[in-house]
Amino acid sequence: MAYPLQGKHALVCGGSEGIGLAAAEALAAMGADVTVLARRAGRLAEVAAVLPRVHATQRHGFLAADAADTDALGVAVAGLCAAHPVHVLLNNTAGPPGGPAHLAAPEAYASVFRQHLLAGQVLVQAVLPGMQAAGWGRIVNVISTSVKEPIPNLGVSNTIRGAVASWSKTLSAELGPFGITVNNVLPGYTRTQRLDQILAERAAATGKPAEDIARGMLATVPAGRFAEPAEVAAAIAFLASPAAAYVNGVNLPVDGGRTKSL
Repeated sequence: MAYPLQGKHALVCGGSEGIGLAAAEALAAMGADVTVLARRAGRLAEVAAVLPRVHATQRHGFLAADAADTDALGVAVAGLCAAHPVHVLLNNTAGPPGGPAHLAAPEAYASVFRQHLLAGQVLVQAVLPGMQAAGWGRIVNVISTSVKEPIPNLGVSNTIRGAVASWSKTLSAELGPFGITVNNVLPGYTRTQRLDQILAERAAATGKPAEDIARGMLATVPAGRFAEPAEVAAAIAFLASPAAAYVNGVNLPVDGGRTKSL
């Protein structure tokens, strides 16, 4: 049986849980060698040990690094790429705390900008030589539907996610001639730790039970339910596959129809 990503190496950021973990599983099931990256080495070792292995030469590993420390991140990923060039990069970083944009400290914007956009730039520069040498690459950024419609009470996130989307669109034009695509997946409400965080923050801000907040959120979703991480991972896996070679520079909502804009 042929596997579409056999012989490719995927670096999955935020691979210890949630959407990142589900994406690592999906890419491994397509035959890729997968390296999961996050801060907790012990948890990453557990993940790498149980990722699917669908052919004899497949191998998985992990890299403990903090996206907020971009200097150390760059050194760590450059070392990984020197030993095992990366062909698929999944940029996926935890979302920032909620709150109105006008109340956020300037340092909050700077910190999240570093963790999301600057870390993404460091990662792209580390993996790019290997992708160019192969004449093939996939960069997928997990962002948010807020790049189309800002989400209330997520002021810092809305701002920085938009910057990442514009950076990604720019890269797609620059890297397309090298056989490298750059696309964004925009998850809607998905059953992850991030959703639990948002529910808790909104409950604290309003005094309403988290269950009522959840029902209100679901009332805006035509599908009537929260997404499972594997459903978002399926979109990521498609964009990382050879079948998506002519898909470049898009923002793909995976949100059950919640986003109202085109």
